[in-house]
Amino acid sequence: MLVTDQKKFEEVLVNLKLLTPAKLDAAKIESVRSNKSLGDILFANKDITKEEVVKAIAISMSVPYVDLSGFNINPTILGYLKKELAKKFQAIPFGTTGSSLNVAMVDPNNITAIEFIERKSSMRVVPYMASPESVKHALDQYKDLSSEVSEAIGDINIEKDIPKLEDDLEGKENINGLIQDAPVTRAVNTILEYAIKSKASDIHVEPWENSLKIRYRVDGILQETMSLPSHIVSALISRIKILSDLKIDEHRVPQDGRFDVNIDNQEIDVRVAVSPTVHGEKVVMRLLNKSAGVINLEELGIRGRAYDLIQDGLKRPHGMILSTGPTGSGKTTSLYAVLTKLNTAAVNIITLEDPVEYQVPGVNQIQVNAGVGLTFAAGLRSILRQDPDIVMVGEIRDAETADLAVQSSLTGHMVLSTLHTNNASGVLPRLLDMKIEPFLIASTVSIAIGQRLVRKLCPKCKKIAKAGPAMIVAIENTLGNLSVLDEKTRANLGYKVVPGAGTKDFDIYQAVGCDQCNQSGYSGRIGVFEVFTVSPEIEKLVVARATTTQIQAQAIKEGMITMRQDGFLKALEGITTIEEVIAKASEV
Repeated sequence: MLVTDQKKFEEVLVNLKLLTPAKLDAAKIESVRSNKSLGDILFANKDITKEEVVKAIAISMSVPYVDLSGFNINPTILGYLKKELAKKFQAIPFGTTGSSLNVAMVDPNNITAIEFIERKSSMRVVPYMASPESVKHALDQYKDLSSEVSEAIGDINIEKDIPKLEDDLEGKENINGLIQDAPVTRAVNTILEYAIKSKASDIHVEPWENSLKIRYRVDGILQETMSLPSHIVSALISRIKILSDLKIDEHRVPQDGRFDVNIDNQEIDVRVAVSPTVHGEKVVMRLLNKSAGVINLEELGIRGRAYDLIQDGLKRPHGMILSTGPTGSGKTTSLYAVLTKLNTAAVNIITLEDPVEYQVPGVNQIQVNAGVGLTFAAGLRSILRQDPDIVMVGEIRDAETADLAVQSSLTGHMVLSTLHTNNASGVLPRLLDMKIEPFLIASTVSIAIGQRLVRKLCPKCKKIAKAGPAMIVAIENTLGNLSVLDEKTRANLGYKVVPGAGTKDFDIYQAVGCDQCNQSGYSGRIGVFEVFTVSPEIEKLVVARATTTQIQAQAIKEGMITMRQDGFLKALEGITTIEEVIAKASEV
């Protein structure tokens, strides 16, 4: 925090009644002890907000203060300073007074920035103090994706830029900053920046007959973001290929690559898949924010009995924990959360992944490479000679890998892996399909997890309403076997809302839409889960080669909450909507 007159700052805090003298004295003592600024201590202790600290500093410095979080700034005013420079100087022009330009600044004493803006604008700058969060909000008001990319591609000269681009293999040296000035580079940079800002998981670059479409997948839903002229297809895709270390002169066969990029201090791993189509090459870029780290089981949405079963399974020295669901349902993320709980200096953990999505300190991670013969099966055969305690196999795809995983469990290892099945109960019949003997399945599989991802309601705009007759029927049909449980048992399930028997009045939540969630009504995703352990009764069913339906029925009889039930209970809490759960877990 920028405080030039400490005594004046302290007086302002008390005069504005933001702090009592006693709290101020306590914070000052802590500031001296920790060698941190008083403003940082006050904010860390949650005595006052960050905006209040900045306002008090501004008053103590006799500098005007502004909070831009509620401002809609005229684009003409923003035009006095380019976005890149505004970000560099942490300064935003937000208005004029006569011949003066009002500029919000994180550091209003930055003479270099003030003089630069005055030269560029030919106006006298009046500096205002603003918080970093306030300035960041204003930065988002600069041009949208379509206009920024259009401005960049408007400078592309097809005859000159594409040949130059195809020779510019040195461009890879600047990947981390994407700082080259070539128009096509700026276009790719802007597309990536907006994807990160939109919290997109994938970018689709799709050539059509007369246009190039850019689509983002946000919270699992594809959204068309913009349409570009078709003449830039070659330049844009060639640039992406260079970044990904792919052959730019190969247009007939699919290619896969990857690159890393740093955007707004976030380390992003970009996996690239290029496929030839009728109208040109389509590119899909999958984005993984490595800076975000691995989330835990609680944050994933696992709770109550399901959470307890997983915890009990982790205490066993061997056995298989299998996570199931379709592509994109968060299976691997769940396994990473389990690995984080198991990761200690006392165990040797080795993983086989395709690709390695998160790098976990203390875990030996191996990237599968089928091109050189390092398949899941070959890799698993090798790592069993590395004295592992815990083995994670990214996916059991074939009978050979399944057999090795089972044998690993039998020889005293804990094995984590994923399978493609519709629900948790489908794990056991799927292993039977892979020619694993029933008695081996019964004695090795300890925990089966089924999951889907549903969108979370935007906390700012979600609306509460009463359920209609059709919705009440759907809730009662789904939660029927839970509502008849006694109150104590329901309380132990781990949910805030569990309807009692005969309930006819339900509060549900609806998606509305606002600026914060881009009018979708949803922001982020959470998992819905079903978890069961292989009990003696289920072991008998496996040995008898029972169907998925029979195993599901027994698991429910033993207390398993299905994915659909888990989703409905989260919907009644206001985390998601009934409609979202029905759409994502309707087949369960």
